[in-house]
Amino acid sequence: MMSWRLLKDFLFKKSAAVFLAVSLSVVLLIFVGLGYKSLPLLQSESIINILTQSVWSPLKGNFGFLPFIMGTIWVTFIALIIAVPLCLLASAYLAEYASDRLKNFVLPLVNVLAAIPPVLFGVWGILFVVPILSDYIGPAFGITSSGYSVFAGGIVLAVMIFPIMISIMVEVLKTIPEELKAASLSLGATKWETIKKVVFVKAKPGIFAAVVLAISRAFGETIAVLMVCGNIPQIPKGLFDAGYPLPALIANNFGEMMSIPLYDSALMFAALLLFVIIFGFNFLSRVILNRLEEKA
Repeated sequence: MMSWRLLKDFLFKKSAAVFLAVSLSVVLLIFVGLGYKSLPLLQSESIINILTQSVWSPLKGNFGFLPFIMGTIWVTFIALIIAVPLCLLASAYLAEYASDRLKNFVLPLVNVLAAIPPVLFGVWGILFVVPILSDYIGPAFGITSSGYSVFAGGIVLAVMIFPIMISIMVEVLKTIPEELKAASLSLGATKWETIKKVVFVKAKPGIFAAVVLAISRAFGETIAVLMVCGNIPQIPKGLFDAGYPLPALIANNFGEMMSIPLYDSALMFAALLLFVIIFGFNFLSRVILNRLEEKA
């Protein structure tokens, strides 16, 4: 009987190791596959030129990725600037101030927001965000804009990452021991001072992890962003300029004009570049998170 139990334990251990290896190999295979498909472009042009050139003209053989990289950065950065403060304060209210009745009503709504298809966010952006930017906000700053801009993409993307950030942040804030908060309040600190100087500081690793997951989601978002960004291959110089993020480039053009030399390789390189950016960002974030956890 004991030998059979040990055998089952051994088989489970080896099976788990195999499944882990399979999971890791899938990531490696994706990287190798995208790299192989990108080779024709990389062999015809140096990677430095590809990443730093700003001219995108496949018919002339010009594949400059700088506008798409900058478009991705602009949209993601705007989304974070909008989403992080709002989600952090909303999470603090839900965790520290809201009644159980309110929390039981709001948190399911947040989860419903996460289940909405991205295309509906894109339609909302076209019908609501774009007209407001073009008719009201732009003219208020003396800017004439169609509304299809990195600003619109950032707003739509910020709303899309609200659910994941709020859900994780609320759970993280709930894990802060009540003794810490009680000690702060007993020393004369106000509720807000306790949240700011005790709760947020103690929850910093978890808050950072929530932001990292949101950024990873933001980097790869496609449909909603391409519907409101304008999709012009240029380097945005302001909030109201059109942009063209990398996911939108792949979604808009894959399967079209594949008879153009190097065009399919260029799109595969775009996918490889997006993969490397997300993987590198998550790796760096994991290192930073480990250091934060050690300090905590």
